[in-house]
Amino acid sequence: MSDMVKVDPTASLGSSYAAALALKDFDRILELLHPEIDFRALTPRRFWEASDPEEIVAGVLRVWFEDSDEIISMEQLETDAFADRERVGYRFLVRNPEGLFEVEQQAYIGERDGRIGWMRTVCSGFRPVEGE
Repeated sequence: MSDMVKVDPTASLGSSYAAALALKDFDRILELLHPEIDFRALTPRRFWEASDPEEIVAGVLRVWFEDSDEIISMEQLETDAFADRERVGYRFLVRNPEGLFEVEQQAYIGERDGRIGWMRTVCSGFRPVEGE
């Protein structure tokens, strides 16, 4: 996976977050998240809330992308800024014991002290790739 995602030190917070998630680089994600983050997310079957980086990584991201989920590539990355928010959309190609899937997420991010201090994410869930 490391060859598929280029990490740009000048990238926006949203792009940096998406790249770190694609690599399952949870240490980098912890660096990007503000200690007092306001996080909420919606997946097809659940609403998620967390208020500190460790809780987001252990209780959300590692649940969404388990050890058996290999993120093969980041198929798409879009980012845009407006007012005091950044929007980032990304799509991953993921393989696990059940097959090959696409997963897309859209996130809105607010910056606080140079880190992600506010985040709202919507996830498509794991969508099967046809022909697999």
